[in-house]
Amino acid sequence: MIYVFKTSVDTPSKLEFASALLDERIPNAIWNFDLEDCDNILRIDSEAEINEKILKNAIFDCVELE
Repeated sequence: MIYVFKTSVDTPSKLEFASALLDERIPNAIWNFDLEDCDNILRIDSEAEINEKILKNAIFDCVELE
């Protein structure tokens, strides 16, 4: 399933920290950020259910888009 989130990841340094966090919390997922988008979109392709609680962290904010 594909999940789409609006995030606060807007710099390369935040992207580095976010990448490490995502690799740790959802290791079998395929994900990417679109920093060119005004909402700094995060797309996650995962068979496991992904929600904001899994992604809740001190590094970046994210809100699931519908």
